[in-house]
Amino acid sequence: MALAVLFAIGCYHLGWWQYHRHEAKSERNERLDAHYLTAPVPLGSVLTPAGLDPDDEWTRVKVNGTYGSGPVLVRNRTLDGDAGYEALWALDPAGGGPSVVVDRGWVARSDAGAAVLPDVSPAPTGAVSVIGWLRAGERARGAVGAGGELASLNLAAAAGELSRTVLPAYVLLDTEVLPDGSTPLRPTPLGSPDRSLGPHLAYAYQWWLTMAVGFFLIWFGIRRELRAENPERYPPKPKKTRIWDEEDG
Repeated sequence: MALAVLFAIGCYHLGWWQYHRHEAKSERNERLDAHYLTAPVPLGSVLTPAGLDPDDEWTRVKVNGTYGSGPVLVRNRTLDGDAGYEALWALDPAGGGPSVVVDRGWVARSDAGAAVLPDVSPAPTGAVSVIGWLRAGERARGAVGAGGELASLNLAAAAGELSRTVLPAYVLLDTEVLPDGSTPLRPTPLGSPDRSLGPHLAYAYQWWLTMAVGFFLIWFGIRRELRAENPERYPPKPKKTRIWDEEDG
């Protein structure tokens, strides 16, 4: 019985784990609905050195400045099923203050193999107006690789490689415009964010329904033992026999 109770408890918590994942994706979609296609707002009105409000993630922002150091490449990033990198630069705002990390897009792996970094379209020199979406950084995953490769888009690690003090969120580039109105070359845009909710809600219900399985197996095992110990009290069910009739002829 204790094993059945432990099994039920495990299923209960696994169900809630899947349900929380479903909730997180639902909240992400709500933020996308609220911010993704809105007019851009000044970066400083949403993001400060104190941090980014989670409800403000995916806010469309605008910042003027000059690209400083970069690129730093984040490895193991996929686009349309192909593996590659995301390219980061530090943008120094025109009004001064900490730099903001800008993810300018995706770059395919080098044809020479993973040991060789790919060529990346350079960031423009001089003043540039950047519009993009605010994103929270990722947790650190492993050490920084050779040549400044990052295992994740961790802002502390990126700041070290870019030799900048950076704001606590980054900008996923939408467009960048030069003073003459032209748009410079850039890595491949990452495209629209994934809005799928996935199977997490169905998995949650499955785990919760599975809570009773352990108790059923115990009941089935006890019933089987009782039949084996006392076959007269628990006789086996008689097999059904089919009666022959004229239609069988």
